[in-house]
Amino acid sequence: MDLDGNKMKIAVQTADAPAALGPYTQAIRTGDFVFTSGQIPLDPATGQVVSGGIREQTTRVLDSLKAILLAANSDLTRVVKTTVFLKDMQDFSEMNTVYAEYFVAAGAVPPARSTVEVARLPKDVLVEIEAIAR
Repeated sequence: MDLDGNKMKIAVQTADAPAALGPYTQAIRTGDFVFTSGQIPLDPATGQVVSGGIREQTTRVLDSLKAILLAANSDLTRVVKTTVFLKDMQDFSEMNTVYAEYFVAAGAVPPARSTVEVARLPKDVLVEIEAIAR
């Protein structure tokens, strides 16, 4: 709690996104902001990586982010920043096509974004995305 007795960090949890694989939460709400943990393409019901390539994996990740934000009383139109981690930058174009369906179709200004290629991601997935929303 802060000096005024208010909770500074509120954990956000939903069954519509994969459970955390370690000592972290799906997201934290603090003040007017929601900070999501990086989401990888796990089926929330089974905990297994979804089948398919970068399109299917990006779709699953963004569906998870959407569910987490909804649980935090936010949504994709309120995302101000994302970070995308790709196993292979050659997947950028296909990831970007799916990403645009979620952020441009929402009718809001797309968030600021960083995209980086990484050597390896958890469970050897192709993509991980984290977000900051209001």
